[in-house]
Amino acid sequence: MKPKHPLTQFAAKHQSLLLVLIGLAVLIGAFVAATKSNMANIQSTLSNTTSYVKEQCNHYARIQLASETKSLMRMTESCKQIVHQLAESNTAADETALQRCAENAYVSGVLLLDPQGEILAQYHAEGQAPADLADYLASPALRDTVSYPEKRYAARFYCEDGSEVDLTAARRQDQAGLVVAYYHTTVEYMDSFSLSITSMLSGYDQENNGIIVVSNGSDIIASNDPALIGSSTDDLEILRKIKAEGVSDKLVQAKQGDGTFARYLGLMERGRDCYVYAFLPEQTVFRSTPRTMVYALVAYLILLAVTNAVRWRTAQVYHDEQIQAQIKHANNLREKNEQLIRAVDQADRANAAKTSFLSHMSHDIRTPLNGILGLLQIDAAHPDDTALLSANREKMRVAADHLLALINDILEMSQLESGEIVLAREPLDLETLTSDVFTIIEQRAAESGITMVRDERSDPMELPYVYGSPLHLRQILLNIYTNCIKYNRVGGRITTRFQCLGMKNQVVTYRWTISDTGIGMSEAFLEHIFDPFSQENVADRKGTGLGMTIVQNLVEKMHGTIEISSTEGVGSTFVITLPFAVSEQAVAAPPPSDPTASLRGLHLLLADDNELNAEIVRISLSDEGATLTIVSDGQEAVEAFRTHPAGTFDAILMDIMMPVMDGLTATKAIRAMDRPDAKTIPILAMTANAFEEDAQRCFAAGMNAHLAKPLQIDKVKQTILVQTNHDPCADPTPSQKEDVPNDR
Repeated sequence: MKPKHPLTQFAAKHQSLLLVLIGLAVLIGAFVAATKSNMANIQSTLSNTTSYVKEQCNHYARIQLASETKSLMRMTESCKQIVHQLAESNTAADETALQRCAENAYVSGVLLLDPQGEILAQYHAEGQAPADLADYLASPALRDTVSYPEKRYAARFYCEDGSEVDLTAARRQDQAGLVVAYYHTTVEYMDSFSLSITSMLSGYDQENNGIIVVSNGSDIIASNDPALIGSSTDDLEILRKIKAEGVSDKLVQAKQGDGTFARYLGLMERGRDCYVYAFLPEQTVFRSTPRTMVYALVAYLILLAVTNAVRWRTAQVYHDEQIQAQIKHANNLREKNEQLIRAVDQADRANAAKTSFLSHMSHDIRTPLNGILGLLQIDAAHPDDTALLSANREKMRVAADHLLALINDILEMSQLESGEIVLAREPLDLETLTSDVFTIIEQRAAESGITMVRDERSDPMELPYVYGSPLHLRQILLNIYTNCIKYNRVGGRITTRFQCLGMKNQVVTYRWTISDTGIGMSEAFLEHIFDPFSQENVADRKGTGLGMTIVQNLVEKMHGTIEISSTEGVGSTFVITLPFAVSEQAVAAPPPSDPTASLRGLHLLLADDNELNAEIVRISLSDEGATLTIVSDGQEAVEAFRTHPAGTFDAILMDIMMPVMDGLTATKAIRAMDRPDAKTIPILAMTANAFEEDAQRCFAAGMNAHLAKPLQIDKVKQTILVQTNHDPCADPTPSQKEDVPNDR
């Protein structure tokens, strides 16, 4: 073999050295790039994690604050109930009486103090008072309550064992002194039912997301590493150094501080009431660096093995792929950021709408109240002017109806949001229901100078008998029609078109298209029309801003859809599509009411703890000819029924929420009695619990009918006549009736 030329050998050696140097440069470059990339990625990961945890901590803090406010309000009401119960009681206010008061009001303890703050009597469900209670009883703010009848004292304090006590005080009505009530929440209960940051952090993997620490300053209150909970942030070098920097979202490097060479990278976010730290070991942060360097070396060797053209092509493809990956990653980040921005914007809008609603709610409630109180003063000043009194009564009724509508909307929206509302499934006649709604709305529209029109293209209702919830379907249509009237013009029109979209598997789908010629809505507002409390023109409020939110929730619960289109200055169109299961039989029409029928000869037992409500029912039904025996709680109702002969009472009118024994328990006790009329006597619920699920609970307890307050006396009278099958022309026999006083 011919030996190589010395120059060739020299060039080959230098070329090998150059290739080695290039290889080293590639490795160093890969190391630097991987390190920077890992540092950037870890900072992004830790920053996103701490930001999210910080927002959740702030959210939990707001929830806890709202929960504390609600709890103290409930305790204030419980204390007022105890004050009233002590004033009404004729027995001595001893420990037994206080125990009864505490059990009725659902509190942990009750104390009676004289005007100087000395304890006269006390009861503690746990056998003894909380350790720190005495300090709060000596509070000047609490004792000052005795000098002001309308003042209430409420506070929450925490015991050494971590439990909490809600304390409230009010002035006694029966004599000078204070009533102090408290509710003690144990640590076990708080741990079981309170929102836990630790439970949220448990979903973060330490290897991928790092060690997350939440502190209230120096103490660690939550972490995805259980071993750190309860310790101090000063115990960890990395946390001390991050805290010393005092800058949020800045990546900090520190040793472990336990004699080893381990180092950590971490950062901090400062929340409303806490600090959120996140850190990772360096070996975890840079674990991909060796792999990246190996990949770079392999790529370098491959590049050396191929031609310049192939190497250039490979480099070009790799470069293009990197650009596409970066573009894709950038697009993904942009989409996520846009989603977060939309979510934050939606939350801000909801909060702004709710704040606006609350700021106007005082006006919406006080306006009719002011009208009622003012009219009462006018009536008192003109007792002989019958025409004025009659006109004022009608105005007060309109104001009261407005207040009732406000309360009903707010309560129903609350139930819809909590998922507690229950839709009935009962046979109904759609043709009759829609005709009734149209009749009601036609009268309201005529009063506003608006014409109701039925579209001639409407389909005939060939399958009117279906299953559904007539109450909620009526509410959907009334809400939409009411909106069309409120935001219409004098001389305007409301057009309704009804369509049958077909039937499949015994389910028929109907569509209502309701159009008005009103002021219309902007495209911007249409995007938020279903948001709670939202109204386009806040300065010209015409309701609570909950109507369309309730409609959407009810339509979705019925598995239907609602679509809205609108043009400003032209009008709006509402399209409601709902499926119904077909009923095979016709719906029986309710029996016609006889306005001339009376309750003469009926003896009714009324149980109601509210004297004013009982007096209204007594006078109203006595005017109809009925005789009433009135009791103030469920226990008295049971005793009155038990101690009178069978047939004494024709029906029982039962309130639900009463002291001593509630109406449901009283009904079950009466139905369980061993006497002929216990199973057959009609029991009618008369209660402010007005929702469908409330009525179902009444029926399950054995009641025959459910009448919601405020009572409509004509409906009460008709229900009594139907339930008792009463013939007002037949006189009761003396053996069936007793002469019982018409009072309590």
